[in-house]
Amino acid sequence: MSAFVPVGLVAILAGGALVVSGIRKHEAQHPRHVAMLIGGMMLTAFGIVIAGFAIAYNAAAPLDLNTGATQ
Repeated sequence: MSAFVPVGLVAILAGGALVVSGIRKHEAQHPRHVAMLIGGMMLTAFGIVIAGFAIAYNAAAPLDLNTGATQ
């Protein structure tokens, strides 16, 4: 397993916590809470992308591009 999967999972959890925290305190309409929502969504998306690509890279078979016929 790649080290990127745990990093992605931590980013997903931290981003989710920021989103939940921003939603709960959003009634005050402070720019800080809006920034927490935006940052939390960005961090969650980053974690999903990093973990997803790491899992896909580990699961895919290696490509051998040198076995093809010449053109």
